Amino acid sequence: MNQGTSIRWLIREADPPSVQRLSQALGISPLLARLLVLRGVADPEPARRFLHPDLTHLHNPLAMLGMEAAVRRIFQAVERREKILIYGDYDVDGSLAAVVLETALKLVGAAVSHHIPHRMREGYGMRPEVIEQAGGEGFSLIISVDTGIRAFAVVERARELGLDCIITDHHLPASSEGTPESIPRAVAVLNPKQPRCAYPDKNLCGAGVAFKLVHALLAAHPASSARTARLLPSFLKLVCIGTIADSVPLVGENRVIARLGLEGLRLPVNPGLKALLQAAGMDGRPVTAWDVGFRLAPRLNAAGRMESAQDVMDLFTLADPERTQELAQKLNRLNSERQNAEQTILVEIEDRFQRQPEQFADSCLVVDGDGWHRGVIGIVASRLAERFHRPALVISRENGIGHGSGRSGEKFHLLQALTACADVFDRFGGHAQAAGFALRVERIAELRRRLNEHVAGCLNPPDLTPEIKIDAEVSFRELSPDLFEELEGLAPHGSGNPRPLFCSRDLQLRGRPRLLKEKHLKMQVARDGQVFDVLGWRKGGMLDMLSSGNPTLDLAFYLSENPMAEGAPIQLELVDAVCGVPPGSPSLAASGSSADGP
Repeated sequence: MNQGTSIRWLIREADPPSVQRLSQALGISPLLARLLVLRGVADPEPARRFLHPDLTHLHNPLAMLGMEAAVRRIFQAVERREKILIYGDYDVDGSLAAVVLETALKLVGAAVSHHIPHRMREGYGMRPEVIEQAGGEGFSLIISVDTGIRAFAVVERARELGLDCIITDHHLPASSEGTPESIPRAVAVLNPKQPRCAYPDKNLCGAGVAFKLVHALLAAHPASSARTARLLPSFLKLVCIGTIADSVPLVGENRVIARLGLEGLRLPVNPGLKALLQAAGMDGRPVTAWDVGFRLAPRLNAAGRMESAQDVMDLFTLADPERTQELAQKLNRLNSERQNAEQTILVEIEDRFQRQPEQFADSCLVVDGDGWHRGVIGIVASRLAERFHRPALVISRENGIGHGSGRSGEKFHLLQALTACADVFDRFGGHAQAAGFALRVERIAELRRRLNEHVAGCLNPPDLTPEIKIDAEVSFRELSPDLFEELEGLAPHGSGNPRPLFCSRDLQLRGRPRLLKEKHLKMQVARDGQVFDVLGWRKGGMLDMLSSGNPTLDLAFYLSENPMAEGAPIQLELVDAVCGVPPGSPSLAASGSSADGP
C-alpha cells in the first residue's frame, strides 16, 4: 500500500526546444537551462543578465513617473534650507526606506528628520495629526516612504497647511483607473504601480522605490558620477534586506538589488550593520537570502512589532559602535519576545481547532481573540494560511475595535477580496497576498460571512488542496558538486525565483530514519550506487510513515550543502515523500500524486 501526505505533486513543463537553444547558446547544462525557462527567462541575453546581475542593469530612475518633479522639489528645498520630514512605516521595508532616504538627503545637504509611526499607538498609514505637528515645527516638505498612496485626506490636509508632499510607495493605488481621484494630489507621486507609469519594473518594494529616488538625487548632484558609483553599492546593502524581507519577486531589478546587496553584506562598513550581523551569528561569513529572511529581518521587524521601529533607525544612523551593539542585542531580546507572543496566540488557536475543528473548515479563515498582540498577528495569519492552505485573517479585539492582518496564497487576491467588503472596514490596505485592516468588533461576523461568500466564487476545492510544483525529475547520477555549484548561479531565491525543487523515484531507504531535536528528520537514501543524506526540517511528523517498513520511496527535495559530510558534499532537503512505490512505476501519478502541468 502506498503511503504519503495529501500534497499534490505538479511536474512543471518546459518547452524542450527553448531549453536546448538556451543550453547551447550559454554553454550551460540542460538542467540549468530548463530552470531558467521555467522562470520565464528563455532568451540568451536576458539569461546572461539573470545569471550575472550588474549595477549597469538598473533602470534609469527618471523613467519613473513623477521622478523629475520629486528631484526638482527636493533640490529646491535644499537650496532654500527648508525642513524636510520623512514619513516612514514600522516594518523592515518602511524603516530601511527611511534610513536610506534620510542618509542620501543629508549627503546632498538637506535639513531632514523623520517620523516612524508606532504600530500600537498610531497604526498603519499616514495621520493628519502628524502633518499638523510637522507644520507647527516648521517643516515644509513631507516625503513618505512605503506608505501614502491612499493617503488622500492627509495630503489634502498638508495642502491646506501649505506643506508639499512627495509620495513614494509601492502598494496598490485606490484605483487602477488613470483618473485624478485615484492618486493623492501631491507634488510628486513615485509608485511604479500607479496608472500611466511606464517604469519597466512594477515589483519594487518600498525601500526599492526610495532607492530609485536616491539614485536620481545622486545622479543629479554636481559631484554626480564619482559619488553615484561609490555610494549606490553601499545603499544596496540595506535595500536588499528590505527587498527580501518584503517578499517582492526577486526578478528584474529586484534581483540586481538582492544579489549585489547580499555580496556587499560580506563586508559591512556601517556600525549598525556590523552589530546586527554579529548579533545574528552572521559575522564574517557569506549572507544568503535565507539568512536575511529568517535571521536578520525578524530581528529588525521585532522592533516595530514589540516596541518602536525607531530602534532600527538608530541602529543604522548612529555612528557609536557601543550604542549600536546595545541596540542589536535589544533586537535579539525583542525577537525572543515576539516569538513568545506568537506562540501564545498559536497555542490558543490550536486549542480551538482541537475542540471545534468545524470552525476551521471555511474557505477563508477568520479568527479573532481578545488582546492578541497586534505586532505578531500577521505572522500568525501566515502560519494559518500555510497550514490550512486557504486565506487567513487574524483579528485582535481591543476596546471595541478589531485590528486585523490577513495572508493568502498566490491563487487568491486578498486585497481585492477586502475591497469587495470595503464598507465593513474603518480602514484597510495592502497587497495581493497580504493586507491589514481595522473594523468594529460587531462587524467581524459579517466580515467572515461575506469573505467566505466571495472566496466561494473565486476558489474551487482543488485550489484549497496543498501542492508543490516540481521543476524537474532527476536521477542520482546527475547530482554532483559541479551541478550544485552551477545551480547556485540562480540564487538568491525567493518570491518569483524559488529554490529549484526536484524529485527522484524508486529510491531505497538505508537504515531507519531518526529524529533530531524531536522535530527534524534525518535519513539516507540510495539509488544507482549513489547515497545521499536527507534532512527534513520540521518533518518529524513523517517519521512513522517512513519507518513503516516500505523500503522504496519517491522524494521531493531541494539540494543543499552538507556541512557535516564525510561522503557526498551535497545533501537533500526533504519537502515530501511517498512510500511503497513499486519499482519502475511509470509516473508519479501512480503514487497518488499528480503529474499535471502547472
